[in-house]
Amino acid sequence: MSRYVQRRQLGYTATRLFDLVVDVERYPEFIPWMIATRVCRRTERNIWTDLTVGIGPLRKQFSTIATLDRPQKLSITSTDPTFVKFEQLWTFQALPTGGTDVGYVVEFEFKSRLLQALMDATFSERAAAIVTAYVQRAGVLYGPPSRA
Repeated sequence: MSRYVQRRQLGYTATRLFDLVVDVERYPEFIPWMIATRVCRRTERNIWTDLTVGIGPLRKQFSTIATLDRPQKLSITSTDPTFVKFEQLWTFQALPTGGTDVGYVVEFEFKSRLLQALMDATFSERAAAIVTAYVQRAGVLYGPPSRA
């Protein structure tokens, strides 16, 4: 099983960062390896999506369900048959000095041992690149961060 944890303090409000992460339709514009996204259904508390990820000719579609606790937390799971386990957790905690403490945890295990081995080889770098993509996107949308 692969697990990645990252925590960053960013100079944006928790609400803005939460909104950035739940803007699933825009993922292909800034997240590496994200080919396509489709929101199947959206309520105030949940988002059901189909995501297509890939590199070169390799592509894989899978479904996720996000549970929203605006603006503090976002939990994402998948019961797609590709995975034994797939969970992501984003947390957003306002800092007393301004800005937000952002936590990101992703944990997954593929049913395919070959696919798991391929992902394990570069997983930390890929997960870090995804977090960096969100940070850069915040800068594009919201301008330079305030000092946190």
